[in-house]
Amino acid sequence: MTKVPSISIKGGKKLPLIGLGTWELVGKACTYVVEKALDLGYSHIDTAHLYQNHAAIKKAIKKISRDKIFITSKLILDQIDFKRCEESVDEICNLALKELGTDYLDLYLLHRPDRSKPMKEVLQAMHLLAEKGKISYFGVSNFNIHHLQDMLNAGIQPSANQVEFHPYLYQKALWDFCKSHQIQLIAYRPLGKGALLAEPLLQEIGAKHKKSAAQIALRWSVQKGIPVIPKASSEKHLKENLNIFDFKLSDEEMSLLDRLNRNQRFCKPEWSDFDY
Repeated sequence: MTKVPSISIKGGKKLPLIGLGTWELVGKACTYVVEKALDLGYSHIDTAHLYQNHAAIKKAIKKISRDKIFITSKLILDQIDFKRCEESVDEICNLALKELGTDYLDLYLLHRPDRSKPMKEVLQAMHLLAEKGKISYFGVSNFNIHHLQDMLNAGIQPSANQVEFHPYLYQKALWDFCKSHQIQLIAYRPLGKGALLAEPLLQEIGAKHKKSAAQIALRWSVQKGIPVIPKASSEKHLKENLNIFDFKLSDEEMSLLDRLNRNQRFCKPEWSDFDY
């Protein structure tokens, strides 16, 4: 079993530098992949109400000591009854806890921003979940600097921001902003939906270290102290993604990879507000 290094979120809880993304994993296949990942050494499982796989994950984690795993889930604004925001958010969290078979979530995120809705009130309600012990931390996902600044101006301090982040989308300004405000950046789609696997520079650097292009891309993020949550559905890829802690990229290699940035997003949904 691989031992995965962790970083400390503000407040002291340990967040593994690599976790398992479960988007599009459902049913028995999801349960199998999560069980296999836990056997191999993964301990961070990332899910969401939107993924509709809480129950499948519950089956995979039921035999694992709760303090040995870090569970992230996410709610969306469309789930909330804003006429009774605090109560509604509490009910949605209770649903997640029931579906996952756990007493608390380590991290609960607002899945995406929508400035037409009262995000401040929602995040305040999520903060109350932390006070009740139903979650350890609350945060956001897909927020840019302006979204985050709006929340900070409103007196809301999220613990984390989960965003697309990889060498083709090196969001350095956002990363720097998060660091300056003690908001932990977490990288989803760290392989650029597979596009980075064909990048010649990653292949070249990988050959020097006897690693794959995917491992170089993941190493680039974790070496910056940014946890990654790549999705994998095969044992081969689960093992490959995990095997990134026995080497280090040089400063020159890191700099070369930084310069691959082309501001290219692979997550471009209709609801996006990335230009705010």
